[in-house]
Amino acid sequence: YESADVHDTIYKDGINTLNAVRKLEQLKKEEKPFFLAVGLTKPHLPFVAPKKYWDMYPQESIQMPEVQEMPEHSNKHTMRLRGELNSYYGIPQSYEAIDDSTTLTLRRAYYACVSYADAQVGYLLDQLAHLGLEDNTIVVLWGDHGYKLGDYGNWCKWSNMTIDTNIPLIFSVPDGKRGGVSATPVEALDIYPTLAELCGLEKPSHLEGESLVPLLNDPDFAP
Repeated sequence: YESADVHDTIYKDGINTLNAVRKLEQLKKEEKPFFLAVGLTKPHLPFVAPKKYWDMYPQESIQMPEVQEMPEHSNKHTMRLRGELNSYYGIPQSYEAIDDSTTLTLRRAYYACVSYADAQVGYLLDQLAHLGLEDNTIVVLWGDHGYKLGDYGNWCKWSNMTIDTNIPLIFSVPDGKRGGVSATPVEALDIYPTLAELCGLEKPSHLEGESLVPLLNDPDFAP
C-alpha cells in the first residue's frame, strides 16, 4: 500500500482517466457512434492512492471485520488461501493470521482506493456531460469480482461466496428508467447482448449471455 501526497494523475487510474477524456474530445469531433472502454485497476492490489483519499478515512474510524470466523458447515474447500496478497512484503505466510494492525491498515487502504476510483468515474461522467455527449451515450459501470478484507478470516477473492461473486453493475441509458434496482441474478456475459439490443445492433449467434433490457425497463420483470 502507499499514500503519496500527489495529484490523481501520478497514479495509473488518474492518468488513464485523463487519457479517456482526451479520447472523448477526439470522438466528439468525429461525430460518429463510438464504443469506449475505460479500465480502472483500483481497488485491486497494490492498494495505492493519493493521500487525500486516505485522509477521507481516519485510521481511528476503521473497524475490524464483523465476521472473522469461517461460515458454519464450511470446510477446507470453502475458502482458498490469500492468493496475490501473499506475494507482498510484510504479509505473513499463508497459514499465519494477519494481525489486527495490518488488517486495519489494509482495510483503510482499500477504502481509499475505492474512493480514488470513484473520483475518476465522476470526472469522466462530468466531462461526458460537459462535451454534450451525456444525452446520447449509454454508460455501463461494472466490476469483475468482490473482495474479502479479513472477512471470515480470509482475504482477496477465491471463493464462490456472495462477498466474492457479487459485482457492481449499473446501466445508465438515455431516456431510460432511473433509480431502478433488480434482485434478479445476472452475469457479466449479459452486458454484450444488452448493449447490442439498446444500440439496435444484430447480436452475434455465439453470445452466451441474455439481454437485460427487460429488466432495465422493469426491474421486477420475471424472466
